[in-house]
Amino acid sequence: MTSHVPNEARVIPLRPRAERPEARPTAPRPTASPVPPERRPPTVREPLWRDLVGDVLRRERLEQERTLKEVAEAARISMPYLSEVERGRKEASSEVLAAAAGALGLGLGDLLARAQGELVRLSSRHTGAGRGTPGTRFDGMCLAA
Repeated sequence: MTSHVPNEARVIPLRPRAERPEARPTAPRPTASPVPPERRPPTVREPLWRDLVGDVLRRERLEQERTLKEVAEAARISMPYLSEVERGRKEASSEVLAAAAGALGLGLGDLLARAQGELVRLSSRHTGAGRGTPGTRFDGMCLAA
């Protein structure tokens, strides 16, 4: 004789029903922005370091009329990875940047100085002026992580 017992599991809630997120009252969301869109200041995207470095690498490679494959082989890095670095999609290590710069006949310092020059140029265009007092010149390199 066999007894037939239904295959049912007993469910024990972890939280009492009153504390479940579905049961909590939600605060009303504001429907309109406090500042109208036409009065908001324009958002300016800061240039990313990887974009600047990639632009310098690509510009130098094209000025030398070299292919991506030639430079990647000389630098001993993969062609797809170098392409990603040039397009600003990958954050390359200093070793990879030094190898790519060396393959183009540049030192790592040259590459970074050119990227820093681009950063200063782009930043001054967005802000309208450089930092500090007018006429102040900054010769140092600024890197941020």
